[in-house]
Amino acid sequence: MPAPLDGIKVLDLTKLAPGPFCTMILADLGADVIRIEEPAPPTGRRAQQAGAAGRRPAGNSFNSSPYNALARNKKSIGINLKSGAGKEVYSRLAQRADVIVE
Repeated sequence: MPAPLDGIKVLDLTKLAPGPFCTMILADLGADVIRIEEPAPPTGRRAQQAGAAGRRPAGNSFNSSPYNALARNKKSIGINLKSGAGKEVYSRLAQRADVIVE
């Protein structure tokens, strides 16, 4: 039996916890969620949620931060949305998406 949202494509541009939580639920229900992230280290609230730079816990620190716990069942891609090439990649992804969450 297919999942309720099987076949739905979602672009996730969210940064603060409620947005990634929303798209995590969509992914749990079967949607194909692509998380679009800044290619550089996290800034602002993302940096606070990821923890202090340079002080990483033992093991895989990316799986230990609360922000990345909300990334389950999602794919991710780093795109610089301020560059021409990044805008082009985003445009192609957006044309194929059913839902964009910002």
